[in-house]
Amino acid sequence: MVHASPPPSITPRQMNLLRIVAAMAWSDGHLAAEEVDVMLDRLSRVFATNTEQQQALQHELRDYLMQRLPLSELVSRLQSDAERVLVLHLGYEVIRCSARTPGEDTINAEEAAAYQTLVQLLGLSPEVVQQVESAVASESTPIEGLAALLTRTLENFVHQ
Repeated sequence: MVHASPPPSITPRQMNLLRIVAAMAWSDGHLAAEEVDVMLDRLSRVFATNTEQQQALQHELRDYLMQRLPLSELVSRLQSDAERVLVLHLGYEVIRCSARTPGEDTINAEEAAAYQTLVQLLGLSPEVVQQVESAVASESTPIEGLAALLTRTLENFVHQ
C-alpha cells in the first residue's frame, strides 16, 4: 500500500511572519472572510502541488490566521534585524492597504495604534523606521491587497 506524503507545511519562521501580518490585519477588528479565503487559496498554491495537499494546508493555515495572538509574543520569536525590518515593512503595508471603503482613512486609529506598538516591540532605530515608511510610501506600484502581499512575501521567504 502506498501512502501519500503528508501535506507540506510552512516553516516556523514563515508561520510567525504570517501570524504577525495577520495580527496587523486584525488590528482594526476586521478581517473579511473573503480576504481570508483568497489568502488561503493563494498561499496553499505556494506550498502545495496537488489539490489534496492544498486543501489540507488551507485548513491548517485558516486555524492560524483566525488566531489573534499578542504581537509581543510573536515579535519575540523574530531571529534577526533583517526579519524585524521585514516585519515592519509588511506591517506598514498591511495597515496601508486595509481601507474598506473609498471614504475611509487609509490608516485608522486602531491600525495606527497597533503599528506604533509594533514599532516599539521591534526596537528599530527611528532612522530605520523612517526609511521603511518612506520606501513603502514611495513604491511605484499600487498598494496590493493583503492576499497578494502575503503570497508575494511568503514566496520570497521560501526562496531565501
